[in-house]
Amino acid sequence: MKKFLLSMALLAVAATTIGCTQQQKWNHEEKKALREMLKEYRQMLYLQDLTDEEFVIFTDEVAGDIELAYPIYAEFIEVPAVGDTVDMFVVMQIVDEINADAHNMRHLYPYHYLVAEGILPAKLSHKQQREFYKCFAQKVNSYYLSEVEFLQDVLTSTTNNSAITQMQQQCAADLFDWVIVVDEVDVVKE
Repeated sequence: MKKFLLSMALLAVAATTIGCTQQQKWNHEEKKALREMLKEYRQMLYLQDLTDEEFVIFTDEVAGDIELAYPIYAEFIEVPAVGDTVDMFVVMQIVDEINADAHNMRHLYPYHYLVAEGILPAKLSHKQQREFYKCFAQKVNSYYLSEVEFLQDVLTSTTNNSAITQMQQQCAADLFDWVIVVDEVDVVKE
């Protein structure tokens, strides 16, 4: 009888532990809410050029990384500045995907954006665009020591004289004899 009662007590403890653990894991609604949150990142420069399928794969990777880091949903929600935590996971995934690859540079600096900025001429063929992105990726790889350093420069660069812009202009000049002339105007207050 003692063995039976002891077995029942152990079984009850095990069932309680398993039941509580199951309740704390991510359920379908919580996963769906996270993916909805990740849709807000669609307008980031790198992400807006992805196809819908590529974006779904991207968000699945980010969501998977978050679920691995925070297997219990309640712990994830209680993280101070949970939005910053999601930002960090998104940026880490972008860094992983970029790797200064010519194919990925087209997502970070889309051709139409470079034309609008006056860095590339309009109506380049697909082959010419590939040559540009290959040149640009090679310059990035030789200039930056890590993807993180490159991404930090991408996120903080706001001037036309940034190292990245200079690399883009050099590739355009080397490949297409396209020279960017910057007119500077000095404003003097009296």
